[in-house]
Amino acid sequence: MAPTLSTILLTFLPLATAYVVSEPKPDFAAPEHPLITPSPTINGRVTKTVKHRRGVLDDLKGDVNSVLSELGSNVPSYVASGVPNFFQNFPVGKDARSSLGISDNEVAALPTSVLNIPGYGNWTDQGWNLRFHGNVYKQPKTTQQKLDDLANVFLIDTSIDQLPPDQAAQARNLTAEIFVIQQSNENVTFTLEPASTAGASGEQGGGGAVTPSGGTQEIRFPNPTTTEGDFDSFVQIQSNGLSDGNKTSSIQRLNVYTNGSEIGNATAYLVPPTGMTIVSDIDDILRITKIYQPKEGLLNSFARPFVQWKNMPDVYANWSREIPDVHFHYLTTTPEQVTRNYMDFIYKTYPGGSFDTRPLNFSDVQATLSIRKYLLNKIFQTYPKRKFVLVADTSNSDVMRDYPQMATEFPGQVQCIFLRNTSATDEGDKFPYDTSGFKNLDKNSYMFFKVPDDLMNLDIQNGRCLNASVRQNVTFGYQGLPFGINLGKGAGSRSSHTSVWLSVLAVALAVGVML
Repeated sequence: MAPTLSTILLTFLPLATAYVVSEPKPDFAAPEHPLITPSPTINGRVTKTVKHRRGVLDDLKGDVNSVLSELGSNVPSYVASGVPNFFQNFPVGKDARSSLGISDNEVAALPTSVLNIPGYGNWTDQGWNLRFHGNVYKQPKTTQQKLDDLANVFLIDTSIDQLPPDQAAQARNLTAEIFVIQQSNENVTFTLEPASTAGASGEQGGGGAVTPSGGTQEIRFPNPTTTEGDFDSFVQIQSNGLSDGNKTSSIQRLNVYTNGSEIGNATAYLVPPTGMTIVSDIDDILRITKIYQPKEGLLNSFARPFVQWKNMPDVYANWSREIPDVHFHYLTTTPEQVTRNYMDFIYKTYPGGSFDTRPLNFSDVQATLSIRKYLLNKIFQTYPKRKFVLVADTSNSDVMRDYPQMATEFPGQVQCIFLRNTSATDEGDKFPYDTSGFKNLDKNSYMFFKVPDDLMNLDIQNGRCLNASVRQNVTFGYQGLPFGINLGKGAGSRSSHTSVWLSVLAVALAVGVML
């Protein structure tokens, strides 16, 4: 049962009294940068020296996350993290086999399938290196009744027999994708060929790339799959008619066929050392998801057809036409088992591009919050001379932390940061977002926007990222609290105990609405 408002306020009582007694509080250490193999180790609580008495609003900003952490299971994971709680703890391996009730012999008789995720390649002194990544698995034969029983576990306040037939069918398909049996220690081979089209930008070929005159070849992935069935590595490929990366500005598009698997096909992009890459989140920026409303978010991801957010495809189509040789990279922290629908939606609605998803060994919320930064670091380090445009929304706490950090840690590489303000554009998003990371950035290098048209006619190539007609109101603290309260330097100075209690009440009400 969800806690009452009085329970929430009592939970937040220590937060307010802390400003009267000024007791030092332990802090959390940031998780280590994880590797795909082995699984990442997440640090626990540590103590560190705390500065002497700070300002009331600064303290409140620092304590919101720690208090939410202390609430544990009382606050769903999506509240503190922006990650939907129904995208956590999917069954893998033996757990999936147990849920389906199938034997080892039955598994052995099943054909092997491959999830092949669209990759990107970079040019080095040795030639082109192409990133291959994905998962090897077996799809059990499951009765409809079993799929219905398993799908009902994920549904909130409804069941699969209450859904329209088309939504019930999609829910069963997605459930089947979740309950697969990953295959470890498997060797994967690929066939590369020139790709004539990929994506839907309105341009010939789908935008963002050209069809090369060569590149056909066979590739054997150098390492067997991990315990979770994953494979992820850059592999040097032969030229075979491909243009050298230091002699062309064009992005070359290749089909990547997985040998021995009918559904293991993808498109890869050979990206030159210089130029512009747009790294885009998907949920609540390219499509309507509403991850901050669990019932709606689940139905929009699990059963309903994917729907574009307003006229956002027009914005991306314009970028594809107007920015020479632009590379689109779609980065989602959704687990890889359920990303086929994401890739299908993107390629039918937006310019073609490479993809990153969450590998299976990033399973809990804390690990999930580290995967975006890890994947951002990977692509930034792969292209140290390229400029990047980062696009997402304010409902993800890892975005609000990681995007401004990238501008600081990779100076000169972040051209623009564009964030949809979901609190201002969707009344269902009741939770605050933290803008403190933007405090030391050039105010012309980022923009919080409300509708896609706010992004039209910006001169991104020359670093003009701010639409002067779009009011910003960035306070460099927690924003989007009830009653119009914003914390931070620009939010107004309130030093009385009354303002502390008002802020605590606002946070408590925000949490109460979400529960």
